[in-house]
Amino acid sequence: MKRKIKAEMLQAFELALLDEERSAATVEKYMRDVRGFAAYVQNDTVDRQGVLNYKSELGKRYAVSSANSMLAAINRFFRFCGWHDLCVKRFHTQRAAYCSEDKELTRAEYVRLLNAANARHNRRLNLIIQTICGTGIRVSELSYITVDAVRRGEAVVDCKGKRRRIFIVPELRKKLLRYAEEQGVRGGSVFVTRSGRPVSRTHIWREMKSLCETANVSHTKVFPHNLRHLFARTFYGIEKDIAKLADILGHASIDTTRIYITTTGAEHRRKMELLRLII
Repeated sequence: MKRKIKAEMLQAFELALLDEERSAATVEKYMRDVRGFAAYVQNDTVDRQGVLNYKSELGKRYAVSSANSMLAAINRFFRFCGWHDLCVKRFHTQRAAYCSEDKELTRAEYVRLLNAANARHNRRLNLIIQTICGTGIRVSELSYITVDAVRRGEAVVDCKGKRRRIFIVPELRKKLLRYAEEQGVRGGSVFVTRSGRPVSRTHIWREMKSLCETANVSHTKVFPHNLRHLFARTFYGIEKDIAKLADILGHASIDTTRIYITTTGAEHRRKMELLRLII
């Protein structure tokens, strides 16, 4: 039996992902990756050798983590189609003992970003940065920071079929309530555009990038998700409880949380020096 990817199959797969209550971003990524594979095979018959060839191409063009995420998407599509024999294994690599220093956002750099936002009189961006870093939420979850949630001192986040509570510390709570009052925001999301819609992740990403030069922080470090990483490392440095941190971040696997708390090479070297095993 010849296997070909048809438009109606892609449409049905997308509907299945939506029925599973996957996030909009997840559905978009899965579909982009599956369409990428469909474009690779074009109208040819899909067979295992073709999938292996595609895997090889991904390995040459992308980092292992990116290639694996694409393979996960097409494997999910194959299982949906009942083509289980076409599923391929992910690329295996040893987990890094430390992360690159050109990617880790430090606390000092975080403070400089806040100061840069203030210097531009962009109070909304300043508070968005503090809210993400002070709670550990995803930028896509920022809309759950509503006026009512701030008044209660906690937000309830629903993501990927899971519900978790996010505490808003008193200092942040005061700042957000004052900001909402000054902006005339009496209900719904605290951070909205002039038209009253929640600020998009694209807009936040773009505004954060614009702070790099003023804050003297590398562009490679400045993006919303890195604030979540800074929260995770700071929390773990105090609490040393990776299971609790995984719950706060909304991770299904502690292995994911481990990525967030990986230290830099400089910190790794410092700890090795403290071993004092070279006599």
